[in-house]
Amino acid sequence: MKFIYDNIGSITSHFYKTTLSPKKLKHQVNLRASMLKSKQIGCNDKVIILHGGTPTFFCDLFAVWEAGACAVCLNPDTTNNEIRNIISFLQASVVLVDDFNKYNLDCDVLNLAVDQPVKTSGQQNNHSNLDDDALMLFTSGTTGTPKGVVHTFRSLLARIEMNQLFIKKDHLSKTMCPLPTHFGHGLIGNCLTALLSGGDIILVPGGNIEVVSDLGGLIDHYKITFISSVPSMWKLVLQLSSRPENNSLKRVHIGSAPLSSELWNEVINWSGADEVVNMYGITETANWICGASSKLYDPDDGLIGTSWGGVIAVIDNNGNINKFGEGEIVVQTSSVMKGYFNLDKITGKVLKNGWFYTGDIGNIDLNGKIYLTGRKKFEINRSGLKIHPEEIDSLLERHDDIVEACAFSIPDNIAGEIIGIAVALKEDSDTTIEELIAWCSDKIIKEKTPDKWFIVEEVPKTDRGKINRDTVALECTKNY
Repeated sequence: MKFIYDNIGSITSHFYKTTLSPKKLKHQVNLRASMLKSKQIGCNDKVIILHGGTPTFFCDLFAVWEAGACAVCLNPDTTNNEIRNIISFLQASVVLVDDFNKYNLDCDVLNLAVDQPVKTSGQQNNHSNLDDDALMLFTSGTTGTPKGVVHTFRSLLARIEMNQLFIKKDHLSKTMCPLPTHFGHGLIGNCLTALLSGGDIILVPGGNIEVVSDLGGLIDHYKITFISSVPSMWKLVLQLSSRPENNSLKRVHIGSAPLSSELWNEVINWSGADEVVNMYGITETANWICGASSKLYDPDDGLIGTSWGGVIAVIDNNGNINKFGEGEIVVQTSSVMKGYFNLDKITGKVLKNGWFYTGDIGNIDLNGKIYLTGRKKFEINRSGLKIHPEEIDSLLERHDDIVEACAFSIPDNIAGEIIGIAVALKEDSDTTIEELIAWCSDKIIKEKTPDKWFIVEEVPKTDRGKINRDTVALECTKNY
C-alpha cells in the first residue's frame, strides 16, 4: 500500500449532490482493487481512467494503485479515435468508464461500480515498489504520437509531501477543486495534496457558468478554506460572482498560466484570503515547484517566488548552469517525472545530468527570487530582437477595455517574424485598434508593438484553462 487511506478526507460532488466518506471510500477501493486483481491487473499494467471530477474517479484511481498498476488519466471528452490511438500506443490493459454507452472501444472496458470480481487461478502481478509507474498524464499528441508524462509512486509521494510542508494543514481542511482531474494542477495539487492530509474536498465543475457566477456563495456554503484554479476562471469570477462573506477562505492558489499583478491584486481583494499564491508547476514535475505568496511579496508580473523543494537554476546561452541571472529555467527535484512513455529521444532532450529543462525563460535575483518572462518555444524573433509574447499579453490586459490578450508570431519575409495579437474586448467597448496602438506607443518600444491585430469574442483555451498560442495563431491567421 503506497497511500494511507485511514487518514484520508471525504469527497463531495456539488454537481451530483453526493458525498463519499473515508470509510466508504476505503471499502470501494478494496472492492474495485479486487476486481482489477481478478483480471490479473497489477504491476506494469496501464489502466486508462476515462472519467473524472467525481468521487467515483478517486475510487477507481486508488483502486488502480492498490492493485499496483499505473493509472492513465484521460479527458472524458477524448474522442473514440483518440482513445483507440492511446490504447494502441500504451498496449493498455483495460479502460475504466462510468458510462458504457458513451464509448465504442475494441478492448476490455469495465465499470467498477457495477462489475464484480471473479475468482481466478494463477499468481497476480500486483507486487509493485515505489519506483514503478503510478500515473500517466498526457500533455499532447492524442491524435498523433501521444506524449505521456510518467510519474512513479516515489515522485508522486515526494511532491505531495513537499506540498504539505509548504501549506498549513488547517488551510487544507476544506478544499474546493474546480479543475479537471486528468491533469496535475487539479489532481495532484488541488485534490491529492488535501485528501492525503486528511482534508475534505469539494468537486465543482469550474467550466459551468452557474458555478462561476456563484463561487462566492459556494465558498460560504461549504466553508471552503482552500481553492486553486487558473487565471482565466478568476477573470470570469471577478465579473460574475459576489465575494464570499463568511471569511472561511484562508488560501488561494493560481497557476497553469501567467498571472498579471493586476489580476493577482483583484483576487486578493475579492477573496479576503490570508494568502493568494502565484504558483508555478509543470506536469513533468508533478505540479507545483514554486510559489509566491501575497503574505511575503507584493504582486508583480512574472513573480513565482522561491523553490518548493529542490534546486532551481538558469542555464545561459553558453550552456552554463547558474544560481542567479537570466536564461532557461532548469530544476532538480525528487518529484520529476520518470520520462515520456516510449519517447526516449524526447525525454533525453529535457532530462540531462540530473536536471529537468523546463523550456521556460526566467531570471533569478541575488535573493533567490524567481521571475518567469516567457516560454522558449513561443519566443518571437523580430529582426534579431527576442520578444516574449507573455510580456505583451500582460501589458495589454492592463487596458481597461481588454478582457484577454494573446500574442503570437507571424512569419515575415523581411523581419523573419512579426507580432500578431488576439484581443477580447469587454462587451460594451467601442475601442478601436488604432486607439489600442496609440495606447501602446508610450508603454513599449515600437518593435514590440503588435503589427497585426485580431479582435475576437474569446481567446481559445484548452480544457485546462490554458491559452494555446499555436491554436490562437492558426485561428487568427487562417484567412490572413
